[in-house]
Amino acid sequence: MTSIIMSFDNVTFTYAPEDKTVRPAVADLSFAISEGEWIALVGHNGSGKSTIAKLMNGLLFPAAGQVSALGQHMSEENLWDIRSQMGMVFQNPDNQFVGATVQDDVAFALENNGVPHAEMVIRVKESLRQVKMDDYMDHEPHHLSGGQKQRVAIAGALALRPRLLILDEATSMLDPQGRMEVIETIQELREATGLTVISITHDLEEAALADRMIVMNQGHKQMEGTPQQVFRSGSELVRLGLDLPFAMRMSHLLEEAGVQTNGEHMTEDKLVDELWKFYYRK
Repeated sequence: MTSIIMSFDNVTFTYAPEDKTVRPAVADLSFAISEGEWIALVGHNGSGKSTIAKLMNGLLFPAAGQVSALGQHMSEENLWDIRSQMGMVFQNPDNQFVGATVQDDVAFALENNGVPHAEMVIRVKESLRQVKMDDYMDHEPHHLSGGQKQRVAIAGALALRPRLLILDEATSMLDPQGRMEVIETIQELREATGLTVISITHDLEEAALADRMIVMNQGHKQMEGTPQQVFRSGSELVRLGLDLPFAMRMSHLLEEAGVQTNGEHMTEDKLVDELWKFYYRK
């Protein structure tokens, strides 16, 4: 039986609780995430995504309801134990670097957690190998590309051997190549280790690769389901300030032009593959 690794139970949080005219940043929010899942939390700016990230790692505590992680109700007493089993990767990798070299940076959190030096060396090499950055151990972080920097940031999180990895808009500042590098790295890590991933993003191309999506709007959960289920509500997503992935939009345009496709494609690779086969048959 799959265990629940994180849950929100009727969670509400308001930044100005004394001001009754201010709406909650998160209102009566409930969801559960199973170990090994990849969940994409999406929504426009101001939908509550950043607040949820802070509630997940204990930077904020709810005014009402309960946040549970790794089998424990999150509290001041167990917060550091829970955090030690979580990895966080943020929007701007440059803000996360503290070491003079890549390996120094990955080792930083391990030093803070009192990991013995011999074990630290093993973990640094292993985590950099996992993200295909082991050839850059002695490089200075600021000489890396955006995608490489973010992969090093992921390595730093992985070195702690977390059960849960939270990506808070981790690809939003990257170019398409860098974004692809990071997403492919996450996919490979999940397949190899069974890592649970929570991706907080406004990029629906990225969200389309998740197992399940949660769509937020003004602090409320608007939709929840597989990417296929959520993207069927195309007009509703547009109303919420979101859009369909490029491949799905292109599928619709092709059908309008009389080109029949086998359903709606979630990724460009699948759409290109079908079109190639279609024209090859001709």
